[in-house]
Amino acid sequence: MTLLPAQPTPKKLGLVIDLDVCVGCHACVVSCKEWNTGGYGAALSDQQPYGADVSGTFLNRVHSFEVVPEGGEIVGEAGEARIVHFPKSCLHCEDPPCVPVCPTGASFKRAEDGIVLVDADKCIGCKYCAWACPYGARELDGAQKVMKKCTLCVDRIYDAKLPEADRKPACVMACPTSARIFGDIHDPQSEASRAIAEHGGYALMPEWETKPANHYLPRRCVPPSR
Repeated sequence: MTLLPAQPTPKKLGLVIDLDVCVGCHACVVSCKEWNTGGYGAALSDQQPYGADVSGTFLNRVHSFEVVPEGGEIVGEAGEARIVHFPKSCLHCEDPPCVPVCPTGASFKRAEDGIVLVDADKCIGCKYCAWACPYGARELDGAQKVMKKCTLCVDRIYDAKLPEADRKPACVMACPTSARIFGDIHDPQSEASRAIAEHGGYALMPEWETKPANHYLPRRCVPPSR
């Protein structure tokens, strides 16, 4: 059993994702794959990178859904259907269930900033953490047989050699619509916290009481077209 930090972390670094402006372009997925193939926890293997049945290891994926407005079971009856693009990666929970179940200490939460990571040298690929995660945010690398997950580009955000403006996760830097915001959720003055407060940001599946750092900003209401 792996223990969590005894005290609340002074920082709670995470992402705020604006579903109203995400266009599902997958720039975040590609940039994440590129950076982390050579960064912390590298490499991210591919079994079949091309073709109709693509398979490989990703730390960030974008799911797209068609949403019909309430009462509009027939498309267009109560407003036009909309496509919602939903990026998902590790949510860096305050109380991550993936950590205590790890038998080797490979899954751990950093005491200084709340980032949840995997030590590949200790991971035995048992998948206990993947079963414990209610968000399906971990993947087993098919080649290395160890678990992989979002690191918030920990090797990038603390890199003093980079300009301060570039010390952000690769996915945030790549997003063409600024749909991804990185910051300290514990700091009420951070851009991330202000976005949550101003736009009704929410955490996924609060009933699990994991208190994710990552939050989502909902789609803003648009009157039906006439």
